Amino acid sequence: MSSFASEFLTVALAHALAVASPGPDFALILRQSVRHGRKTAILGSWGIATGILVHVSWALLGVALLIRNTPLLFQWLQYLAAAWLAWMGIQSLRSHPAQTNEPEEQAPPAAHAWLAGFLTNVLNAKATLFFLALFTVVISPQTPIWLQVGYGAWMSLATGLWFTTVALLFTRPGWQARYRHWEHWIERGMGLVLLFLAAGILLPVESL
Repeated sequence: MSSFASEFLTVALAHALAVASPGPDFALILRQSVRHGRKTAILGSWGIATGILVHVSWALLGVALLIRNTPLLFQWLQYLAAAWLAWMGIQSLRSHPAQTNEPEEQAPPAAHAWLAGFLTNVLNAKATLFFLALFTVVISPQTPIWLQVGYGAWMSLATGLWFTTVALLFTRPGWQARYRHWEHWIERGMGLVLLFLAAGILLPVESL
């Protein structure tokens, strides 16, 4: 096996473990699946995938290194991420049971669904540091830039496919029929999770 093939497998495995771990991205797709259905959740999935390309670009262009070495910049990015997650969490906590005479809530426009995924991923400063470590520790400086870009494209594609799978799973007709009665409680639970994630971002910031 060539060194580049071995390097790619290491990058792919590290990324797979990171993307499959519970976090803001997973919470968003679960919320979109429960609240708005399959189309919205899939659009959100590819918004997250596009956000991966931003982190990769930051790592390749040195922006991620600047963020890591500038505490104030890193801190404000953390604040923005926490505010975004807290806002979504509060919106989820306001969920209420649908009344029989109440019109069904319309799914958000496609651009809004995609943007929610994009912002949730791009504002995640921990993801920025993950990709910085990946491109400075795991990936060799001798790796051609076109190959590094290829690694980034693969991680973006893999991320989109993973969260699309999650969206398809949680929007299966059989599953939706089972939790429809408890939908507002599920969304409120996701609201608490989002607020917990926001608090988890802020606590380390306050200790800087």
